[in-house]
Amino acid sequence: MRLQLLPSSRPSPITGFNSEVGSFCFFDLNNFNTTPVTVKPGISGLRILQKPSVMLCSRRLSYALRRAGTTGARITFANYPAFRPATAHFSSSTSRRLPETANAPTSNATKYTTDAYPKLKRNPNFAQLTGEHVQYFKELLGEGSAVVDGVTTDATDDIEPFNRDWMKKYKGHTKLVLRPKTTGEVSKILQYCNSQKLAVVPQGGNTGLVGGSVPVFDEIVVNLSRMNNIRSFDENSGVLAVDAGVILEVADNYLAERKHIFPLDLGAKGSCQIGGNVATNAGGLRLLRYGSLHGNVLGIEAVLPDGTIMEDMSLLRKNNTGYDLKQLFIGGEGTIGIITGVSIICPQRPKATNIAFFGLESFEHVRKAFLEAKGQLSEILSAFELMDGQSQKIVRQVTGLKHPLEGSYPFYCLVETSGSNGEHDNAKLEAFLEHVMGESIVADGVLAQDESQAQALWRWREGVTESLSHLGGTYKYDVSIPLAELYQLVDDTRDRLSKAGLIGNDDSFPVHEVVGYGHMGDSNLHLNVAVRQYSKEVEKAIEPWVYEWIAKRNGSISAEHGLGIAKKEYIGYSKNDSMVKLMRQLKNLYDPNGIMNPYKYI
Repeated sequence: MRLQLLPSSRPSPITGFNSEVGSFCFFDLNNFNTTPVTVKPGISGLRILQKPSVMLCSRRLSYALRRAGTTGARITFANYPAFRPATAHFSSSTSRRLPETANAPTSNATKYTTDAYPKLKRNPNFAQLTGEHVQYFKELLGEGSAVVDGVTTDATDDIEPFNRDWMKKYKGHTKLVLRPKTTGEVSKILQYCNSQKLAVVPQGGNTGLVGGSVPVFDEIVVNLSRMNNIRSFDENSGVLAVDAGVILEVADNYLAERKHIFPLDLGAKGSCQIGGNVATNAGGLRLLRYGSLHGNVLGIEAVLPDGTIMEDMSLLRKNNTGYDLKQLFIGGEGTIGIITGVSIICPQRPKATNIAFFGLESFEHVRKAFLEAKGQLSEILSAFELMDGQSQKIVRQVTGLKHPLEGSYPFYCLVETSGSNGEHDNAKLEAFLEHVMGESIVADGVLAQDESQAQALWRWREGVTESLSHLGGTYKYDVSIPLAELYQLVDDTRDRLSKAGLIGNDDSFPVHEVVGYGHMGDSNLHLNVAVRQYSKEVEKAIEPWVYEWIAKRNGSISAEHGLGIAKKEYIGYSKNDSMVKLMRQLKNLYDPNGIMNPYKYI
């Protein structure tokens, strides 16, 4: 048996490789002698994680590589080129989106939320905006970009991005956007709005998925993008203090320069803001390793509806002095105040990271692989992401990227380890890979050997949401379900829509596909129903059936996206009447005039 080593995206460390003619070293597994062989250049993809009867196990591969004179501590199972899309690329920057497709709804096609939810009525207690109100805000903030005035002027195009969500599913009627730069300005805005009974919607990067950050009627949008200062960082404690408008990726890059890492990571990290992350209690890709924001956020600065500034920017991990009021704002979705500052504990950045990408034949194999990863990788396991075959097919279709695995599989997993000792991590990873290979849990897989390959593998997980948006619209359900039944919801939803005659391959069917992906480590599934256009017929087929399905299994109808307006009517499937009553009492206590983010879940 012989093992072929293929080139990576970086210079090959393999002795005897000639890049011009494509000469490689092969290894005889019996005596590890090397024999130079000429092959065609440009071959990609080393498939090591197959049946151990025909391929090397990880430990023997490590030994073979060392005997061959390779360098570097990382065990390399696959050398595939960094992915270069044929027609498009992913980017966290909003200025570098994937191209629109013919089916994707345009801005003008986005329905007003009031049309989609005709039972919603504007609260008659709220005042109508006047030129006098606008003048007050201009004097407070200045007449430049801090005030986008559609009340006394025609500013439709300028206001449009603040009026609708990025999925083009929710659209409001606001005519005024305020962009304060300081907490004091936010305080004066809310104090004035409360006295005048003007409704307000707090807005960060507007990357939410449940319509929580956009207006419904003519509420004033208070956008925090200009509050973007990093206030302080203590390298001894790892505590970071920031304005609410700091973009997540900016904060993480700042920390990277100081050998630390932000405990939250999202696909929308290039656009989302930390204040919005906290207000929605975002979960993301690192929760398995670092926990939720409820545990990592140490302090919050927030402005209450009457303009009172709640100063609780603690920089200490221990502060057991009465009610922990900041927890009310984490996941509160801006319904009792606006978060203007956050202090958060940030761990040291891992020195060694490995990314593996697997193909598996069934969800049962996925479940077994996760249990083995928890047991064998333990403290270095930082992510275990699930993607079904349909989601990967759509990413490939939209982007033109070459998939890292040659074959097609019903399920894929991305596994990340991170730690402080590369040799220790590699030893644990070798043992894990040897086991899942030997037990035929994993059918195929690759292991990134440099940063560009690691990022390329992550794109197949992080790119699912954006790829779906280019097929048309998407009904998104972010849910928590006991792990054993995590994917069953996807199968049952697909079966239900098929029996209703709603899913098919041509434009006569409203539903394009049903896909599932998510965070195995958190029992968090993202059920996505990709549609050619939003349809009440499809919505009625899914809701409330999907919430009933979840409630029967004691799951949660919102794992990390929040409730917003999308799940306004369904909170009872996860919270009983007494809990909802207590939530309303808190809302009335902090916001007696109801001006903060009205018409949403509470």
